[in-house]
Amino acid sequence: MTAAVGVDVGGTFTDVVLVADGTLTTTKVPSTADQSEGVVRGIEQACEQAGIDPSEITEFSHAMTVSTNALLEGDGAETALVTTEGFRDVLEIGRQTRPDLYDLDAEKPTPLVQRRNRFEIPERTTTDGVRTRPDPEAIDDLIERLRKREVESVVVSFLHAYVDPSNEQAVAERLREELDASVSASHEVLNEFREYERTSTAAVDAYVTPAIDSYIGRLEERAADLGLPQPRIMQSNGGIAEASEIRRHAVQTVLSGPAAGVVGASSTASTGEENDFEGFVTFDMGGTSSDVSLVRDGSVERTTDNEIDGYPIRVPMVDVTTVGAGGG
Repeated sequence: MTAAVGVDVGGTFTDVVLVADGTLTTTKVPSTADQSEGVVRGIEQACEQAGIDPSEITEFSHAMTVSTNALLEGDGAETALVTTEGFRDVLEIGRQTRPDLYDLDAEKPTPLVQRRNRFEIPERTTTDGVRTRPDPEAIDDLIERLRKREVESVVVSFLHAYVDPSNEQAVAERLREELDASVSASHEVLNEFREYERTSTAAVDAYVTPAIDSYIGRLEERAADLGLPQPRIMQSNGGIAEASEIRRHAVQTVLSGPAAGVVGASSTASTGEENDFEGFVTFDMGGTSSDVSLVRDGSVERTTDNEIDGYPIRVPMVDVTTVGAGGG
């Protein structure tokens, strides 16, 4: 028997689609506080309706909104930023552009890292390479300060690390050895110039990674108990990745659920018998957010220049506009 299951978790409902020997079965169950419980419950119901055992499933794909909800609800990890001396406020300052050019009271989003959790370290890399290596004693002092703060995640983002990441690597490796916390290095997340966008993307990764890592860990355990294969995760770009990769860099899932909806809509339209339109708009309202995207000439629009709730995220993703205005 050939059987595959796809699961999409939203803020209100968890949807399951099971294909077994060419027969399609769908199930909708309420999402749970621990989303892995709802996922397993939905798969069990789908298998019961299809008359198969979960252990007969050979492929398990999963889209979710864990990262999206953490950003929109401000419910991510307690995060610290380690950056080059003098650049503590890069997340606060951002860029000169304002959300509304002529609004003198326009507000920027609250930085994901509180100022008290932003730390500077003497080091310097220029566009020509490393000039100053970080002082080992400064790193030791940094580790003690981070321990006292009991942060769950740390982002390391140094000036011009995209040219030579060796300073970032040295500090990130020490932090991973000494701290019981997730560590995101900017050159591993987005190895490109523009300090604000690179730091912001890495900060988002650090902010959501602990929640994603914990969630996928629980899901893998529940899947194993049912005899299911390990889940493969929908990325923001509409592709599928192994769970182990996603657990290292969760920023790839910030539009996992919304991307699945757009890709599904595009596939449905392209396989229809009558398709005489050049493009269409997709609208996906869930319990937490509303997501809008455009499919042009049968192709999903993708971008590496996007924002979610005002936070720049420069990783490949389906071009979805997301607002925290759900109503599902």
